[in-house]
Amino acid sequence: MGDSPGGDKVLDIKTADLKSSAPVFHEQSQKLSEALTTLVRTLDGLGKPWGQDDGVKEFEAGYTAQQKAIESATGTLVLGLVSIHEALADMSDGHVDNDELIAGMFTKKGVADSAGHGKGAK
Repeated sequence: MGDSPGGDKVLDIKTADLKSSAPVFHEQSQKLSEALTTLVRTLDGLGKPWGQDDGVKEFEAGYTAQQKAIESATGTLVLGLVSIHEALADMSDGHVDNDELIAGMFTKKGVADSAGHGKGAK
């Protein structure tokens, strides 16, 4: 961990970086969701262009299973991107709250906890 670019720093979190990164994941999840919707509509709109021959039934079974697997996996990716967005936003908020709490420990003013009780030196 001493090999990190920051020297002895193990973790260097910048709230601004968290806040600026979170929307990127939200935007990309929306784009991927739109792409998935387009894919599903297009493929469903094609119907079964391969016909109904006996030799095609095996192809159809494999194709349909793979189509559903791709749709499911892509849906999971969309949810993953959304959860990363939410986690970064929460982490940013928590990081700011933690910084304020720590700062309050070293000031005469102190900070109030979630129950409204003041903490800090007098």
